[in-house]
Amino acid sequence: MTDVQEIRVMIVDDHPLMRSGIAGEINSQRDMQVVAEASNGVEAIAAYRVHRPDVTLMDIRMPDMGGIEAITQIRATYPAAKFVVLTSSAGDVQAMRALQAGATGYLLKNLLRTELIDTIRVVHSGRRKIPAEIAQQIAEHAMEDVVSARELEVLRGVSQGKANKIIADDLCISEHTVKNHIKSILSKLDASDRTDAVVIAIRRGYIEM
Repeated sequence: MTDVQEIRVMIVDDHPLMRSGIAGEINSQRDMQVVAEASNGVEAIAAYRVHRPDVTLMDIRMPDMGGIEAITQIRATYPAAKFVVLTSSAGDVQAMRALQAGATGYLLKNLLRTELIDTIRVVHSGRRKIPAEIAQQIAEHAMEDVVSARELEVLRGVSQGKANKIIADDLCISEHTVKNHIKSILSKLDASDRTDAVVIAIRRGYIEM
């Protein structure tokens, strides 16, 4: 018999129970082994240098440094690094950011039990693995105008319930400019009002609450 090539995996998630559950599933496979764990992006970068895993499972929302920034920094030094993003959000904007950073797998946490092992194998083989519902969302919004960085700042102020004047003061711009940004945001998100814009922005992953 030939030896089975072992897939070496690193798990990055700020919840110990989540890491433990994922590790148990991976280590139960005869051709996989968890070689490192980390609780945030900073730890992930340091651990990657030491262990050089074949596939890294990377949560997006973590303290100190999130997953997308960690992927970007690791791939700047190790361009062949392979990542599967773990997230609870099905938003197309967040998914696109992860893919642009260099992830080739995207896995919703509610699919971990059924899709985890197959996703690791697919990404390790050099292919992409993205849930159909997210791929469809990306395709649907591909031709739309992207909300700009300044518009995102305004949108975050709106999501915090701030009046236009307060947002203007915070950003050192005029209230008229804030109103123009909001008008543009409503158009780009196809939102009926400020509240609707915030709901859509959260669902698609433009902002987090």
